Amino acid sequence: MMKRHLGRRLRARFGSLLMIGALLAISGGSSMAAGNAGSIWGADYFPNVPLVTHEGKQVRFFDDLIKGKVVVINFLYTSCPDVCPLETARLREVQELLGDRVGRDVFMYSISIDPEHDTPEVLKRYAERFEAGPGWWFLTGKKDDITLLRRKLGLYSDQEGGRLEAHAVSSIIGNQSTGRWMKMSPFENPYIMATQVGSWLSNWKIPGRKEQDYANAPKLRNVPKGESLFRTRCEACHSIGGGAGMVKSGKRSLGPDLSGVTARRDRKWLTRWLAEPDKMIAEKDPLVMSMLAEYDNVVMPNFRLNDAEISSVLAYLEEESLRQGQEHDQTHHHH
Repeated sequence: MMKRHLGRRLRARFGSLLMIGALLAISGGSSMAAGNAGSIWGADYFPNVPLVTHEGKQVRFFDDLIKGKVVVINFLYTSCPDVCPLETARLREVQELLGDRVGRDVFMYSISIDPEHDTPEVLKRYAERFEAGPGWWFLTGKKDDITLLRRKLGLYSDQEGGRLEAHAVSSIIGNQSTGRWMKMSPFENPYIMATQVGSWLSNWKIPGRKEQDYANAPKLRNVPKGESLFRTRCEACHSIGGGAGMVKSGKRSLGPDLSGVTARRDRKWLTRWLAEPDKMIAEKDPLVMSMLAEYDNVVMPNFRLNDAEISSVLAYLEEESLRQGQEHDQTHHHH
């Protein structure tokens, strides 16, 4: 556990260093024109490896995907039982907040680290499952080329030893023409991510959409542990009575509404489902199978929550369901 926290801290620190390095490359003394900064992070730095999109289109990484563009890049594999589904769900929220800018002045790329399994057809199905829109491509290619890209983007660790489940879970956002790059955690608030991508990367030259505004973000107080875990782990896929939950969109939910779930489901079953959903999926638990069928096989990630974290999430779900029930009763009473 200690090692994992340390690893997270180091990755976060490395992300900051990467950003500082990029910002230094931009400033590089007052004599350097801002337009030249991208050349440091240009064709000589990024490999122009060939990749294939989920629509079967052949592209080159530098020329076609990032040259002169504002981009969001993450690496995943479609059979991932861990954080990949959350990361994809979070990017779906960012796509929703940025709206029609995605595919026009912001581009999103999810690149598979398991290209042998993740063919364009498999990636197409995955993209459809998460309702990815135009301007968000899922890509595959040669394993060595993809590893090289991950190294260049600072998203590869030699400690992985080729194990898929040990891959570094982060997105990287960047503006190739300014040389400004920054890592983002999948647990980041989607409103912050959308602002970083949509405004900060362009030096605030492009106005953000109204929906993207911080004013629309959920108000954060001194947040209890259970609520914090819900907001960072659960809310990209789940709402509670249509209240606390996802970025509002016209799209279907990726997972069931959790209002009253602690009363509806057996406590022992719920606790295990939060602790080891991957095992319950592998065992083909009948309730799990019916949920997967209903929600288009979007899998519940294993967040490696400990007993105390699971208890605090369940307590929050109980409290929030109760609170919303009371509000509903009061509203009904007034009518």
